[in-house]
Amino acid sequence: MADTDYILETRGLTKAFSGFVAVDGVDLRVRRGTIHALIGPNGAGKTTCFNLLTRFLAPTNGTITFNGRDITRMRPAAIARLGLVRSFQISATFPHMTVLENVRVALQRKTGISMHFWKSGRVLDRLNGRALELLEAVDLGAFAGAMTVELPYGRKRALEIATTLALDPEMMLLDEPTQGMGHEDVGRVVDLIRKVAVNRTVLMVEHNMNVVADLSDTITVLARGAVLAEGPYAEVSRNSRVLEAYVGSEQVGSEQVGSEQEEAT
Repeated sequence: MADTDYILETRGLTKAFSGFVAVDGVDLRVRRGTIHALIGPNGAGKTTCFNLLTRFLAPTNGTITFNGRDITRMRPAAIARLGLVRSFQISATFPHMTVLENVRVALQRKTGISMHFWKSGRVLDRLNGRALELLEAVDLGAFAGAMTVELPYGRKRALEIATTLALDPEMMLLDEPTQGMGHEDVGRVVDLIRKVAVNRTVLMVEHNMNVVADLSDTITVLARGAVLAEGPYAEVSRNSRVLEAYVGSEQVGSEQVGSEQEEAT
């Protein structure tokens, strides 16, 4: 398959901390227009890998390419401008602003006037139409005038996705999008991810195996910082090495790995 079919690739991606190797020679290829899940037991290196992809951490070795361009040494803001955006990190919400104002702030970043606080209200109001469109896209149109701090947890996650969409990403990295949610909110966010993934690529770290099975085209399993297995859910969930890696917590399969918390690495 041609390299152009892959939007994000890593080769030999490695991160060591004082001799401890948190990510160990990871070769990752994310196919354009798919939903790709990164899973693994506690301490597998998932969060560290995400931090490397968005340059919140600098790799010790290896390369990262996005749309065929080497981004290994780029700054996080430059990577976001290329269209690779990490949700729930870049898109932190402001609790004492309205839902609409939060999305408008993100739109200001896209237009290059994010720090122009002296702009008149009339100029900023021009962004309201697009902000409302984005809120409707994540089923928050009715909450536009609400204070963000008053939103239920699941709705706040939807707002974070809306602010990420305001940056017009070609690829979204979602870190634990359903963590801490009740069943109803999980279902809503799964539907939302499927909706916003149309014409985009999504890479997500997720512990809820029901969500992974429902959404993912491809799954990469990490263990001790290295790739243990990769493939569709039906194949990965039956892999004996994957099942062994989860022994001591919970099994991968039709059951939910659920609420285990990712360690720093």
